[in-house]
Amino acid sequence: MEAIFYTYYNSPVGWLKLTSTPDSLWSVSFEEMQNENSSEIPQILKESIQQLDEYFKGTRKEFKLKLAPEGTDFQQKIWKLVENVKYGQTASYLDISIQSGSEKNTRAVGLANGKNPIPIIIPCHRVIGSNGKLTGYAGGLERKRWLLLHEQQHSAHSDLLF
Repeated sequence: MEAIFYTYYNSPVGWLKLTSTPDSLWSVSFEEMQNENSSEIPQILKESIQQLDEYFKGTRKEFKLKLAPEGTDFQQKIWKLVENVKYGQTASYLDISIQSGSEKNTRAVGLANGKNPIPIIIPCHRVIGSNGKLTGYAGGLERKRWLLLHEQQHSAHSDLLF
């Protein structure tokens, strides 16, 4: 079994727990408070923190990290499509469903999006309802709203995202 490492990051949207293997980011989770970090912090976690710092300062628009989210083939496919939604933009669940090959998959897309183990970095917050409304987010709708407004503020796009 491969070693697992973790560290905590105090972000503007609350504590984040970052978990990794020695060379890949495995998950990001929203936490109520900080706990102890691993005794050893691999380079991938240091890079993740640096890139999150840049993202929250508004200077990083795209993450460049080796990711290893665990999920089904369908979930992996949806997360890859979600990664393509650009900073400062949104896509609907229907948009992602169509890109996945079936516009009838909106519910499955929503479920897969909700299982994303690496929020913010795999930007599932950028997926909204077809009617432009904010819908479901594992971190809560207030965090989703904050992330979208943050990106809008630091983006060339001036249109309201939702």
